[in-house]
Amino acid sequence: MALGAIVLGGALGYAAVRFRVEGDPLVEKIDAILPQTQCGQCGYPGCKPYAQAIAKGEAEINQCPPGGEEGIHKLADLLGREFKPLSAEHGIEKPKAVALIDEQTCIGCTLCIQACPVDAIVGAAKQMHTVIAGQCTGCELCLPPCPVNCISMEPIAESVESWKWKYPVFKLTPSRKEAA
Repeated sequence: MALGAIVLGGALGYAAVRFRVEGDPLVEKIDAILPQTQCGQCGYPGCKPYAQAIAKGEAEINQCPPGGEEGIHKLADLLGREFKPLSAEHGIEKPKAVALIDEQTCIGCTLCIQACPVDAIVGAAKQMHTVIAGQCTGCELCLPPCPVNCISMEPIAESVESWKWKYPVFKLTPSRKEAA
Protein backbone atom coordinates (compact mmCIF):
# COMPACT_ATOMS: atom_id res chain seq x y z
CA MET A 1 0.00 0.00 0.00
CA ALA A 2 2.83 2.41 0.92
CA LEU A 3 4.69 1.56 -2.30
CA GLY A 4 1.55 2.34 -4.34
CA ALA A 5 1.17 5.69 -2.56
CA ILE A 6 4.81 6.57 -3.28
CA VAL A 7 4.51 5.64 -6.97
CA LEU A 8 1.22 7.52 -7.32
CA GLY A 9 2.65 10.56 -5.49
CA GLY A 10 5.71 10.54 -7.77
CA ALA A 11 3.51 10.31 -10.87
CA LEU A 12 1.35 13.22 -9.68
CA GLY A 13 4.44 15.28 -8.86
CA TYR A 14 5.90 14.62 -12.32
CA ALA A 15 2.57 15.49 -13.98
CA ALA A 16 2.34 18.74 -11.99
CA VAL A 17 5.76 19.84 -13.25
CA ARG A 18 5.41 18.51 -16.80
CA PHE A 19 1.88 19.78 -17.52
CA ARG A 20 2.01 23.04 -15.56
CA VAL A 21 -0.13 25.84 -17.01
CA GLU A 22 1.64 29.19 -17.39
CA GLY A 23 -0.97 31.66 -16.15
CA ASP A 24 -4.72 31.58 -16.07
CA PRO A 25 -6.31 30.74 -19.46
CA LEU A 26 -9.44 32.71 -18.52
CA VAL A 27 -7.34 35.84 -17.93
CA GLU A 28 -5.77 35.38 -21.37
CA LYS A 29 -9.20 35.09 -23.03
CA ILE A 30 -10.50 38.18 -21.23
CA ASP A 31 -7.33 40.12 -22.08
CA ALA A 32 -7.73 39.18 -25.75
CA ILE A 33 -11.20 40.79 -25.78
CA LEU A 34 -10.02 44.05 -24.17
CA PRO A 35 -8.86 46.80 -26.59
CA GLN A 36 -5.25 46.98 -25.29
CA THR A 37 -5.26 50.77 -25.01
CA GLN A 38 -3.60 50.60 -21.55
CA CYS A 39 -5.46 53.83 -20.73
CA GLY A 40 -6.38 53.15 -17.12
CA GLN A 41 -9.96 54.45 -17.50
CA CYS A 42 -11.22 51.23 -15.92
CA GLY A 43 -9.39 52.01 -12.68
CA TYR A 44 -6.55 49.55 -13.33
CA PRO A 45 -3.10 50.40 -14.74
CA GLY A 46 -3.65 48.42 -17.94
CA CYS A 47 -5.73 45.82 -19.71
CA LYS A 48 -3.99 42.78 -18.19
CA PRO A 49 -4.56 43.84 -14.54
CA TYR A 50 -8.19 44.63 -15.40
CA ALA A 51 -8.56 41.16 -16.98
CA GLN A 52 -7.11 39.58 -13.82
CA ALA A 53 -9.56 41.54 -11.66
CA ILE A 54 -12.50 40.43 -13.82
CA ALA A 55 -11.38 36.80 -13.62
CA LYS A 56 -11.13 36.99 -9.82
CA GLY A 57 -14.55 38.67 -9.58
CA GLU A 58 -13.08 41.90 -8.19
CA ALA A 59 -14.19 44.10 -11.11
CA GLU A 60 -17.30 44.42 -13.24
CA ILE A 61 -17.24 43.80 -16.98
CA ASN A 62 -18.59 47.27 -17.82
CA GLN A 63 -15.63 49.48 -16.83
CA CYS A 64 -13.83 49.79 -20.21
CA PRO A 65 -14.91 52.81 -22.30
CA PRO A 66 -12.55 52.03 -25.24
CA GLY A 67 -14.00 48.52 -25.49
CA GLY A 68 -17.50 49.97 -25.49
CA GLU A 69 -20.77 48.09 -25.68
CA GLU A 70 -19.30 45.53 -28.07
CA GLY A 71 -16.56 44.61 -25.61
CA ILE A 72 -19.05 44.31 -22.75
CA HIS A 73 -21.22 41.98 -24.86
CA LYS A 74 -18.20 39.79 -25.67
CA LEU A 75 -17.13 39.65 -22.01
CA ALA A 76 -20.69 38.82 -20.92
CA ASP A 77 -20.84 35.99 -23.49
CA LEU A 78 -17.44 34.62 -22.45
CA LEU A 79 -18.13 34.70 -18.72
CA GLY A 80 -21.82 33.79 -18.84
CA ARG A 81 -22.77 37.01 -17.07
CA GLU A 82 -25.63 39.36 -17.77
CA PHE A 83 -24.89 42.37 -20.00
CA LYS A 84 -24.59 45.70 -18.16
CA PRO A 85 -24.39 49.10 -19.87
CA LEU A 86 -21.10 50.99 -19.71
CA SER A 87 -20.44 52.44 -16.26
CA ALA A 88 -20.77 56.24 -16.42
CA GLU A 89 -18.19 56.75 -13.67
CA HIS A 90 -15.46 55.26 -15.88
CA GLY A 91 -16.21 57.38 -18.95
CA ILE A 92 -18.22 57.31 -22.13
CA GLU A 93 -17.68 55.39 -25.35
CA LYS A 94 -16.00 57.54 -27.99
CA PRO A 95 -15.11 56.84 -31.60
CA LYS A 96 -11.63 55.42 -32.15
CA ALA A 97 -9.09 58.23 -32.43
CA VAL A 98 -5.37 58.81 -32.84
CA ALA A 99 -3.25 61.57 -31.31
CA LEU A 100 -1.97 64.29 -33.61
CA ILE A 101 0.77 66.73 -32.56
CA ASP A 102 0.84 70.24 -34.00
CA GLU A 103 4.53 70.29 -34.83
CA GLN A 104 4.65 74.09 -35.08
CA THR A 105 3.45 74.49 -31.48
CA CYS A 106 5.39 71.59 -29.89
CA ILE A 107 8.20 72.80 -27.60
CA GLY A 108 9.86 69.40 -27.16
CA CYS A 109 9.23 69.01 -23.43
CA THR A 110 8.97 65.16 -23.66
CA LEU A 111 6.08 65.04 -21.15
CA CYS A 112 3.85 63.36 -23.73
CA ILE A 113 6.52 60.74 -24.44
CA GLN A 114 6.69 59.91 -20.74
CA ALA A 115 2.90 59.65 -20.48
CA CYS A 116 2.39 57.38 -23.51
CA PRO A 117 1.90 53.78 -22.30
CA VAL A 118 2.64 52.24 -25.71
CA ASP A 119 5.60 54.40 -26.86
CA ALA A 120 3.71 55.77 -29.86
CA ILE A 121 5.28 59.24 -29.57
CA VAL A 122 8.82 59.82 -30.79
CA GLY A 123 11.08 62.81 -30.43
CA ALA A 124 13.87 64.20 -28.29
CA ALA A 125 14.19 66.94 -25.70
CA LYS A 126 13.78 70.40 -27.23
CA GLN A 127 12.99 68.79 -30.58
CA MET A 128 9.72 68.35 -32.41
CA HIS A 129 7.67 65.24 -31.50
CA THR A 130 5.41 63.16 -33.68
CA VAL A 131 2.99 60.28 -33.24
CA ILE A 132 3.34 56.89 -34.90
CA ALA A 133 -0.30 56.53 -35.90
CA GLY A 134 -0.13 52.75 -36.23
CA GLN A 135 1.04 52.42 -32.62
CA CYS A 136 -1.30 55.00 -31.04
CA THR A 137 -4.20 53.44 -29.14
CA GLY A 138 -6.11 56.70 -28.62
CA CYS A 139 -5.94 56.49 -24.81
CA GLU A 140 -5.67 60.31 -24.41
CA LEU A 141 -3.05 60.00 -21.65
CA CYS A 142 -0.75 62.36 -23.56
CA LEU A 143 -3.25 65.26 -23.48
CA PRO A 144 -3.13 66.37 -19.81
CA PRO A 145 0.67 66.67 -19.42
CA CYS A 146 1.16 68.82 -22.55
CA PRO A 147 1.86 72.39 -21.34
CA VAL A 148 1.10 74.05 -24.71
CA ASN A 149 -1.94 71.96 -25.73
CA CYS A 150 -0.41 70.98 -29.06
CA ILE A 151 -1.94 67.48 -29.05
CA SER A 152 -5.40 66.79 -30.43
CA MET A 153 -7.32 63.58 -30.95
CA GLU A 154 -8.41 62.96 -34.53
CA PRO A 155 -11.14 60.34 -35.13
CA ILE A 156 -10.08 57.42 -37.29
CA ALA A 157 -12.17 57.21 -40.44
CA GLU A 158 -13.77 53.83 -41.05
CA SER A 159 -12.12 51.87 -43.80
CA VAL A 160 -12.42 48.33 -45.09
CA GLU A 161 -9.70 47.25 -42.63
CA SER A 162 -11.17 48.97 -39.54
CA TRP A 163 -14.90 48.43 -40.11
CA LYS A 164 -16.66 45.96 -37.80
CA TRP A 165 -20.17 44.62 -37.51
CA LYS A 166 -22.05 46.28 -34.69
CA TYR A 167 -23.02 43.88 -31.91
CA PRO A 168 -25.72 42.47 -32.20
CA VAL A 169 -26.45 42.77 -35.89
CA PHE A 170 -30.17 42.18 -35.38
CA LYS A 171 -32.32 41.11 -32.49
CA LEU A 172 -33.49 37.51 -32.56
CA THR A 173 -37.13 37.05 -31.66
CA PRO A 174 -39.09 33.83 -31.66
CA SER A 175 -41.39 33.41 -34.62
CA ARG A 176 -45.13 33.19 -34.12
CA LYS A 177 -45.04 29.44 -34.78
CA GLU A 178 -42.33 28.86 -32.14
CA ALA A 179 -44.10 31.05 -29.58
CA ALA A 180 -47.37 29.17 -29.96
